[in-house]
Amino acid sequence: MSHLQNLIREHRAGAAAGIASVCCSNAEVLQAAIAVALEHGGPLLVESTSNQVDQFGGYTGMRPADFVAYVRELARAMDFPADRLILGGDHLGPNTWQHLPPAEAMAHARALIAAYVEAGFEKIHLDCSMACAGDPFPLPDELVAARSAELAEVAERAAASAGLPPPVYVVGTEVPVPGGEASLEGGIQVTRPQAAAATLEAHRRAFAQRGLEAAWQRVIALVVQPGVDFDHSTVRHYAPAEAVELSAFIQDHPGLVYEAHSTDYQSEHALHALVRDHFAILKVGPAATHALREAWFALAAIEDELLPIEQRSHFKAVLERCMLEQPGHWTKHYPGTPSQQATLRRYALSDRSRYYWPAEPVQQALATLKANLDARPLPLPLLSQYLPEQAELVNSGQLAARAADLARHKVELVLARYARACQRNTAEAPC
Repeated sequence: MSHLQNLIREHRAGAAAGIASVCCSNAEVLQAAIAVALEHGGPLLVESTSNQVDQFGGYTGMRPADFVAYVRELARAMDFPADRLILGGDHLGPNTWQHLPPAEAMAHARALIAAYVEAGFEKIHLDCSMACAGDPFPLPDELVAARSAELAEVAERAAASAGLPPPVYVVGTEVPVPGGEASLEGGIQVTRPQAAAATLEAHRRAFAQRGLEAAWQRVIALVVQPGVDFDHSTVRHYAPAEAVELSAFIQDHPGLVYEAHSTDYQSEHALHALVRDHFAILKVGPAATHALREAWFALAAIEDELLPIEQRSHFKAVLERCMLEQPGHWTKHYPGTPSQQATLRRYALSDRSRYYWPAEPVQQALATLKANLDARPLPLPLLSQYLPEQAELVNSGQLAARAADLARHKVELVLARYARACQRNTAEAPC
């Protein structure tokens, strides 16, 4: 039985256990996630989306096997036990190829699934909810489920061929598309229990029609909308009273929990409540990279105070230039005047700047920023001004005043909320 199946069993036995799914490819965020997992114990679940990683490289340039090797090496370098690391694939299906007719899009999706499973991904979110060219819109549950079952069959064969244990599955989607975010202006609706029931039953029948009853026993979670989301400047916080019926529904389905996407920026109290209410898999990504961006901006401000202009990294300006030169990752997402767009590029909660971290100019500017700050003692008053939580730990000798350590710690603070919320039988954080 896998770590995830054990966790679900514990949760359903009343242990209030959960797990955070860190959906990110940024090395510093993943190092922070590893550090938090080392401190709090238990497994670490890291996921990549179908946009980030696919058989052609995705926007990260990594294929599934590359991503697995990359994350495993980060874990090895920090002495994180290999058997506690879980790799997952998010929104795996025809998403990237929606512009193609269904037959072509699904052919790519089959290759995607096989590549993920053969590379060693243990958790597979089957998501065929997106309409392809010529499809009806929205897709009926039966068609979504049939395509998902087709991909599950591919995954089962791929695991067997590779001599690997078969994966566990997550089905359903009532969330924004991978890498995107929904505007909260029109409000969001908590998934109705009837809709959850229809999704589950359609998938159960589709699996059975392909003789995948054994695989269906490894479906551990259903993706639903518990009423949490965020856009560029607003957070929709979890309201337990609105999800009472949805929470109750899953209690009649042993072996299953909910997977909640877009839990970024929720309070720790809300995260505890989500796990308690059976939303036991909590996806987080942009909140972590947003915290990292905040840290580097703060450190760049300290650099501006300490160095003459000709020696500075000009990190913020370099990032802005890269985003303007390659606007594809933000221009369709950030509305408004040029001034409003500039503010969103720098500070939006949706953090489209995360797509630009791998760019060589950004990496060079970061390297200069780190070198500049690590070459001299950082004055405590400046740390207190720009990174007050980290300054307290530096002052007490608990944190090194190195740029990378300071930035990583800011991310760790975000991820530690998830670790505490997901620990078995921990007391809820105060409101």
